[in-house]
Amino acid sequence: MSDITNAEVKRIAGGVALVLALFGMAVYLPIIGFFFALFIPLPIWFYHQKLGPRRGLTVTAIAAVVMYIIIGRPGVDLIFFSELLFIGILLSRFSEKKMPVEIMVGMTCLLVLASGTAGLIFYSFTLGRGIGSIVSAYVTQNLELTMALYKSAGMSEDTIRMLTESLDQIHYILVRITPALVSATTLLVIWANLIAARPLFLFGHLPFPATGPLNQWRAPELLIWLLIACGGMLLIPSGTLHMIGLNGLIVLVTIYFFQGIAIVSFYFNKKNFSKAAKILFYGLIVVQQLLLFVVIGLGLFDVWLDFRRLDKKTE
Repeated sequence: MSDITNAEVKRIAGGVALVLALFGMAVYLPIIGFFFALFIPLPIWFYHQKLGPRRGLTVTAIAAVVMYIIIGRPGVDLIFFSELLFIGILLSRFSEKKMPVEIMVGMTCLLVLASGTAGLIFYSFTLGRGIGSIVSAYVTQNLELTMALYKSAGMSEDTIRMLTESLDQIHYILVRITPALVSATTLLVIWANLIAARPLFLFGHLPFPATGPLNQWRAPELLIWLLIACGGMLLIPSGTLHMIGLNGLIVLVTIYFFQGIAIVSFYFNKKNFSKAAKILFYGLIVVQQLLLFVVIGLGLFDVWLDFRRLDKKTE
């Protein structure tokens, strides 16, 4: 690094500061901190493209070391934030290869899940405990934190009592759908950064991968048959197949949510909605579950109804 210039040092420091600012807000802000964590890969991707792979990895390495110092010990949280950094690196590498967006997102997701699983296995060996035990303890810890947050927020005693009585059932389900929740969250992080990167890269005068208009994206038709198969597995009262179906359904519904958002974005642009209206609607999706299911329904029924008339445009 002897050939590094003062300007590059400043850029590297700026990249590290931006990553750590998002990390700090993710760690120290309750509830909304998760939304800041979603975009930790974005500055990693941006600075890899702006400074080149070597300097970009320097930004990543320094940020990773500071994260480790702040977290203080190996664990699930450290694996989580390490995978966010890894997503940024992978997006930077894949964005240079001019691959279809489905392949780019899919490959990134698979590599992140594989590396995260490897990290969790290694961590379980260091503790001498099974992965199931670690996941169960982590879910229990987060449920306790959630209950404490609800109490401090002034939630009614009846609701608190009802949730407390249901904690065992909630814990049972959460542990068994952890693979789907992790996969869906990984897809969400990748997709969110893919959307946010375009205006950022344009602002920074950096080339953006030729993914095509994301508001015209739709899921491969094969996935609808997988969705039907997973739905059929849910008809089995209990057992392994039931849980496989539930996990698969969660991941597939997430993918159709992306398709639904693409449809909404398509018509927002077509009808020239204001930015304020768009922000309001997307904010309502976050807080209003009914609207979330409507968007998922749009993505699902688009398979047959072709709301954007993409087939006619192709013809």
